Amino acid sequence: MKYWSLPGASAMFTIAVMFLLHAMIPPVAMAAIVEHTFVVSQVKMTHLCNETLATVVNGQFPGPTIEVTEGDSVTVYVVNKSPYNLTIHWHGVKQRLNCWADGVPMITQCPILPNHNFTYRFNVAGQEGTLWWHAHTSFLQATVHGAIIIRPRHGPNSYPFPKPHKEIPIIIGEWWQIDLAQADLDIANSVDVYFSASTINGKLGDLYNCSGTPENGYMLDVEPGKTYLLRVINAALFAEYYLKIAGHKFTVVAADANYVSPYTTDVIAIAPGETLDALVVADAAPGRYYMVALPTQSPEPDPQSPVLISRGIVQYQNLEKPGNSPSTDMPMAPEMPDNKDLIPSFYFHANLTSLAQHPHQSPVPTRVDEHMFITLSLGSTCRRGGSSCKRSGSNESVTVATMNNVSFQQPAVAAPLLELHYHNSSSMDMLQDLPDKPPRVFNYTDPTLIPPGPEEAKLEPTAKATLARRFRQGAVVEVVFQGTALLQSESNPMHLHGHDVFVLAQGEGIYDPARDTARYNLVNPAIKNTVHVPRLGWVAIRFVADNPGIWYMHCHFGFHQTMGMVGLFIVEDGTTVDTSLPAPPVDFLTCGHI
Repeated sequence: MKYWSLPGASAMFTIAVMFLLHAMIPPVAMAAIVEHTFVVSQVKMTHLCNETLATVVNGQFPGPTIEVTEGDSVTVYVVNKSPYNLTIHWHGVKQRLNCWADGVPMITQCPILPNHNFTYRFNVAGQEGTLWWHAHTSFLQATVHGAIIIRPRHGPNSYPFPKPHKEIPIIIGEWWQIDLAQADLDIANSVDVYFSASTINGKLGDLYNCSGTPENGYMLDVEPGKTYLLRVINAALFAEYYLKIAGHKFTVVAADANYVSPYTTDVIAIAPGETLDALVVADAAPGRYYMVALPTQSPEPDPQSPVLISRGIVQYQNLEKPGNSPSTDMPMAPEMPDNKDLIPSFYFHANLTSLAQHPHQSPVPTRVDEHMFITLSLGSTCRRGGSSCKRSGSNESVTVATMNNVSFQQPAVAAPLLELHYHNSSSMDMLQDLPDKPPRVFNYTDPTLIPPGPEEAKLEPTAKATLARRFRQGAVVEVVFQGTALLQSESNPMHLHGHDVFVLAQGEGIYDPARDTARYNLVNPAIKNTVHVPRLGWVAIRFVADNPGIWYMHCHFGFHQTMGMVGLFIVEDGTTVDTSLPAPPVDFLTCGHI
């Protein structure tokens, strides 16, 4: 038998005080397992007077939002009832020691075949903010995507900004009236394709009509004086977008699930793959205001595309007469930048700096172990694999996208590269090193290289290979992405899986280390997973290669990815369990079913 003695008066007082203090502290939510089932199927959707068979998740476009708290684990059961092989990528989720769940076909996993299932498991420890998920197979991302919202462990009162009245995902995307898998094949074969409309949360908006009847647009009801947190995602394949709301300003507070120093602006510039969190105060006169998403494009002599704007409506609730029907007055429209004016985008991204005092913020590493200078270009290869053919748009050649004059070739392997890497397979010998620098130096931003011509023709021939670069565990890597004018002058949103990066500096023209390293922000640079490389300019980033595995690094323009602007960053194992890639999960999908 056990006997329990009662505490004395002093101890009783101490216990009472501790109990009172504990009651005053807001409870911390326990980590949870958040489960979703994603049924991928094709449904008929009607827009622009045409019925299109769209591949979507759970019958929704966009797909379901995954809402979690920092530290939670996520389990997603994917049921593929579509006619396509597919994988799902959890964009921006760091997948620490969990590269197996990154969702890149034949790099980290085998694709999920039609009428097959697969379960993804990952956690969101150490991350807060807005991320997203999307198909990582051909152009299916255009309709297979949705938001991931990660809230702070201590609740919304712990946001480093005023607690918003509501949080609203705003997903900018595209509507395609052609088969997405066919569009992907067309791009790979140098056939021009383009989307049919821009969308906000799946709605086209009233600039599009069907037999004279305007399409429905996204509608956001607001209350006067309330603050709203817009979680903005660019899920488009083809364009960066400018986003404005007439009569209102944004205060940007986060980017790519990393808090930033609050930045007030009347226009948001957001490239494919990027996410931005912005506060909007409903402080205008009660009424209706257009929210406009405008796709940007490079000016001539780059090829020009239709200007396909989407617009929704921000509508103030009528608090005096709640029974009233919505106003039919024409909403106020914002004054938009010219869609070929990319200066607002340049300065928007330059103004993003991190919230340095936040506990999730890591210091910028000052020691650099590896330096890379990567040019982003177009080029061409001969269709029959030869070294000699007519180029400059000839049917004998295929236009490809390159990094340091090499275009990525999907590996012809019987198992995912990550599995081969884990087992130290000799099949990994087929990888070719991603060069540290381009094979030749030229005037990278010379606009005369954009149209086909004799000078451009000398630089156009391109190699194809499965490009990879190995880094030892813990190496600090600095990469300068240099945009070029070779056959085009577009910007490039470069996305690195499995890591966040410090954006040290950006500039116009050609990067000059003697001049530009002095401009590096080593105090509070923005921390991103998708970095916007400006048109005919450069961006310098730095990251710590501390997450073992094989990580996709690519341009998030869908056409550039299909054309080969891709490389693999392989982070080697360290000497401890915490720095080594674990074995694949017991239910890992094998390729024996293919």
